[in-house]
Amino acid sequence: MISQLIFGIILLAALVLFYRNASKIYRNIKLGKSVDRFDQPGERIKIMLLVAFGQKKMFKRPIPALLHLFVYVGFVIINIEMLEIVIDGLFGTHRVFSEALGGLYDFLIFSFEILAFLVLMGCVVFMIRRNVLKVKRLNQSELNNWPKTDANLILTAEILLMAAFLTMNAADLKLQVLGVEGYHAVGSFPISSYLLGILPDSPSVLIGIERFCWWFHIVGVLAFLNYLPISKHLHILLAFPNTYFSRLEPKGEFDNMPSVTEEVKVMLDPSLPPPTGEPSRFGVKDVQDLTWKNLLDAYTCTECGRCTSACPANITGKLLSPRKIMMDTRDRVAEVGKNIDKNGSFVEDGKALLDTYISREEIWACTSCNACVEQCPVNINPLEIIIGLRQYAVMEESQAPSSINNMFSNLENNGAPWKYSQADRANWANQ
Repeated sequence: MISQLIFGIILLAALVLFYRNASKIYRNIKLGKSVDRFDQPGERIKIMLLVAFGQKKMFKRPIPALLHLFVYVGFVIINIEMLEIVIDGLFGTHRVFSEALGGLYDFLIFSFEILAFLVLMGCVVFMIRRNVLKVKRLNQSELNNWPKTDANLILTAEILLMAAFLTMNAADLKLQVLGVEGYHAVGSFPISSYLLGILPDSPSVLIGIERFCWWFHIVGVLAFLNYLPISKHLHILLAFPNTYFSRLEPKGEFDNMPSVTEEVKVMLDPSLPPPTGEPSRFGVKDVQDLTWKNLLDAYTCTECGRCTSACPANITGKLLSPRKIMMDTRDRVAEVGKNIDKNGSFVEDGKALLDTYISREEIWACTSCNACVEQCPVNINPLEIIIGLRQYAVMEESQAPSSINNMFSNLENNGAPWKYSQADRANWANQ
C-alpha cells in the first residue's frame, strides 16, 4: 500500500505540474493576434495526417527520416504500455493485461521490445551525428550552450528509458524462468532475452533490479513529460495542431493589412466614411504583434535546422538563420509570459523582438524565397515573422536599406523598380 500511495502521489503531482506548465504555454500562444485557421477542416486533417503522422516532408532526407521514424513510432507505441504500468502502480498488480489479452499480449510485448531497440539505436546514431560527426546544421552558432545541451539531454533520456524498459523485461523473464511467485510465464521477449546471461541468479536481487527499472521507467517518463514545456521537444505534442493549422494559401501570397486596405479604399473613393478608431500597429515590433499561429510555430520548432541549411542567404554567409528567427521568437514570448506571471499583466520592459532579439541585418538578408517554409517538417513559417518585422521597420520607422529606399523612390516616380522613366523603358530594343 505504501508503494501504491507513493506512486499515486508522484503521478498526480506530475500531471498537475504538466497541466500548469501547458496552461502557461497556451496563454503565451493566445497573446498573438487573431487569425482564421479553422476553414476547410477536411484539407487540414489531410495535411496533418500526411505531414505530422506520416512525416511526409521528413523523407526528403531518407536516412535521418528513417531513424526519426524509428524513434517517433517506437516511443509513441511503447508508451501505450504506460496504461498497464499506471494500473499496476495504482492497484499493486503485475502485468494486469496479460490474462485479459492472452496471446495478443505476447505479440504486443514482442513488438514493444523490437521498437524499444530501434528507438535506442536511433538515439545512439543521432548522438553520434551531433557530437562525433558534427553534422553542420546541428552545430551552428545559434545552438551553442543550452540548445545543444537540451538535444543531448533528450537523447540521453530516451536511451536510458529504453535501456530500463529492456532490463526490466529481462529481469522479469528470468524471474519467470526461475518460477518466482508473482512472476507468471507471460510475454515474448526477443531482445531482453539476450540479457539473461548477465543478470544474477538470486531472486531477491532480480526483483530489486526489476522494481528499480520499473520505477525508473515510469518516473522517467513522467519527468520527461514535464521537461517538454521547457524543451524544443515540445514538438512531440504540438506538431499535430501546428500542421492542422497550416497556411493553405500559396506560399508566395502575402496578406493585406486591413488598416492599410481601409485607408486605400477611402483614398480611391472619398464617399466612403473614414476608418474609425485608432489604427493598429503596422507590422511586427514585438511578439504581441504576431498571430497566435506564429507563436504556435515558435513553440513547435524542433531546431532541426533544415530551414537554415536550405536558406540561400545563410548558405552564402549572411547573418540570417530561419531557425534562429523561430528560437528568438520562442525565447521572447517566454520572457513576456514570465513578465505577466510576475506582474499580473505585461509591464513594458524596454525590450522587443526586433533589435533586442532579431537584428535588422537578419531580416533584410532574407530573399523571401520560401525555401525555409518548404523544408520545415512541420510546416513552420519563419517568413511571415520576417516580413512582419520588415513592415514595421518601413511603415512605422521609415527605416530600410538604401537599395530598398531607392526602389521605393523609383516605384513612386517611375511606376517600376528601375530608375528609367516609362517613356525610356523600350530603348533597349533600339540597341
